[in-house]
Amino acid sequence: MLRRLLLKAAGNERIKDAALAVPLTRGVVARFVAGETTEDALDTCRLLSAEGLLVTVDHLGEDTTDRGHAEQVTAAYLELLAAIRAEGLGPSVEVSVKLSAIGQLLPGDGETVALEKARSISAAARNAGTTVTVDMEDHTTTDSTLSIVEELRKDFPSTGAVLQSYLRRTEADCERLAGSGSRIRLCKGAYAEPDEVAFSGADIDLAYVRCLKVLMQGQGYPMVATHDPRLVAIALDLASRNHRAPDSWELQMLHGIRPDEQRRLVAAGHQVRVYLPYGTDWYGYLVRRMAEKPSNLALFLKGLTSRG
Repeated sequence: MLRRLLLKAAGNERIKDAALAVPLTRGVVARFVAGETTEDALDTCRLLSAEGLLVTVDHLGEDTTDRGHAEQVTAAYLELLAAIRAEGLGPSVEVSVKLSAIGQLLPGDGETVALEKARSISAAARNAGTTVTVDMEDHTTTDSTLSIVEELRKDFPSTGAVLQSYLRRTEADCERLAGSGSRIRLCKGAYAEPDEVAFSGADIDLAYVRCLKVLMQGQGYPMVATHDPRLVAIALDLASRNHRAPDSWELQMLHGIRPDEQRRLVAAGHQVRVYLPYGTDWYGYLVRRMAEKPSNLALFLKGLTSRG
């Protein structure tokens, strides 16, 4: 029940406006978000890379219906990727892009606009020696997002896609997309979805394991996004059973969640990538983190009442 309430709050504009009026605080947002600027993101990328961690950087924002905002988000990614190229961080730092932030939901030609902007971001990523993973959002955009990924892969075959185990369709999507060279991030999912399209409770974890088995047995590059110790252990076991080399798959965790475990796994010889968000539009992202781990709610509420 608490998870559902939090996910509804993530899409509530009145609560969002009130939250965004509060300045970034060290105790709340800074735990999960690198900061507001490109330089903030780069500073954290440097630190994480120096510790042997891989990084995927997300410029926060989604669900735009304003063409100008889509242009601004695209420009932010191009600036970030130019900096990644200048710093030589391409081998360890990629970017994650939400298509709804770059025009997917614009009326009329939204998909065309998003594809065009995703192409420009992907070209900049290639020039920086890195790549793009296209984030997945709520179920109403799944077909559109996978269609755009398919188009991007014609010119940028290393483009990553994200699948969410809580969707009932995902196991079949894994079967279809687990081919050679395909980079697939598997996560549980963090949007409020109707029961007819999504599992709930323990069934999400069971679906995650079924999907993970498909990806580990396939010819692609699985990106296992979870903080759950049980699922991490299952991933390590499946990688061993399928004789996967350490560089043929990776674990992914969010910035600020289980950092000690991230470093322990790296020390044990595993690839771990940190999902690193930055920017001013942090509200939806942060509330979904609360929904995934409600024990963080007290920290969030304390931050919203703080002016420090």
